[in-house]
Amino acid sequence: MRRRGVSAGGLDTLVDPVDGPQEPAAPVVAPPAPVRLQTEFTFQLPRGYVDEDGTVHRHGSMRLATARDELAPLVDLRVKQNPAYLSIVLLSLVVTRLGTITQVRAEVVERLFASDLAFLQDLYRRINAEGHTLAEVTCPSCESVFEVDLAGGRPGES
Repeated sequence: MRRRGVSAGGLDTLVDPVDGPQEPAAPVVAPPAPVRLQTEFTFQLPRGYVDEDGTVHRHGSMRLATARDELAPLVDLRVKQNPAYLSIVLLSLVVTRLGTITQVRAEVVERLFASDLAFLQDLYRRINAEGHTLAEVTCPSCESVFEVDLAGGRPGES
């Protein structure tokens, strides 16, 4: 059985009747909680992809790009022939879902409306360079500053 020795300053040392005085045990500190990195971002296209059956696909998700994702298009023959095709191939690698389409190929990205392609290019830049899809905006009427999520919602929604 251990007992604490008491002095004028408070509890000093643990006293074991068999082994004698001992130093107090170090306090137990819980390890910090692991930081979770968001690697996938959902979005809503402004217009939507229209498939062969006429179904409109507006909701989707995009993952963070890897170094391989950015290097792979450089050896693609389509990109070598037309450097502007780089963004098509790159987006087809990082868009993980578009509506019910789970394998988004370059042919799907090619058939997006220009406004949707521009939206995805901006989203790619934001999540890979800035790490989020939030933008700080100022209300033109009252000059209040607030954040909006650029990854989805209809015009006027945040």
